[in-house]
Amino acid sequence: MEKATLWCDPYNAIITGVGGQGNVMASRVLGNMLSVKGLQVTIGETFGASQRGGSVMSHLRISAASTWSPQIPEGRAHMVVALEPIEALRVLMVYGNPKTKVLCNTRAIQPISVICGDSDYPSLDFLKQRILELTEHAWFVDATDAALKLGNPIYGNIMMIGALAAIGDLPMEREDFRTVISKTMAPEKTEANLCAYDTGARMIQYKIYHRRSTSMIRIAKQTRLKSADI
Repeated sequence: MEKATLWCDPYNAIITGVGGQGNVMASRVLGNMLSVKGLQVTIGETFGASQRGGSVMSHLRISAASTWSPQIPEGRAHMVVALEPIEALRVLMVYGNPKTKVLCNTRAIQPISVICGDSDYPSLDFLKQRILELTEHAWFVDATDAALKLGNPIYGNIMMIGALAAIGDLPMEREDFRTVISKTMAPEKTEANLCAYDTGARMIQYKIYHRRSTSMIRIAKQTRLKSADI
């Protein structure tokens, strides 16, 4: 099989979310799918209080030529896949640049400080505005709601993998996903995950990405979210 190529080498992707969303599984599935293509994938992970809903972040450095260190330099991410919207903003503020692409699940998971009443969680509209101030390319999908319709919110992470494939930045194919997922799951679970993957891909195929505009930047600047608030 001929090795796949990348439009940028290394390609730097970050998958971020909170504990319990399946962030680590998503990074493993993506890494294995790309390895099937002959690419070299280095994964580095950071964990907050993951079992209590803390931040979880996986760095994937993908190359056709060599192995790279697992840590993506600040401002050098090509893609941020966020399973939770405030985590998208948190990562983008450090690792993003105006050309970084963002794929964001819109279902919020409130941290303990919000649940206890010590702080407020920003509105989704505000988070979208802030993200669009920082990058030109963003897709917002409600993967959690779609996953619940399939019977389990954990399918949301697989939907995000399908959505990422549909964006087309990386050489990801449905049959590669089937190959990877079938090695660890029973046939009936494989089919359920394929359904989730296809659902995520359709979310992108029928959605036009949001591109920041001058008016959006102006609105976002009027209600700027300080990094200390997230």
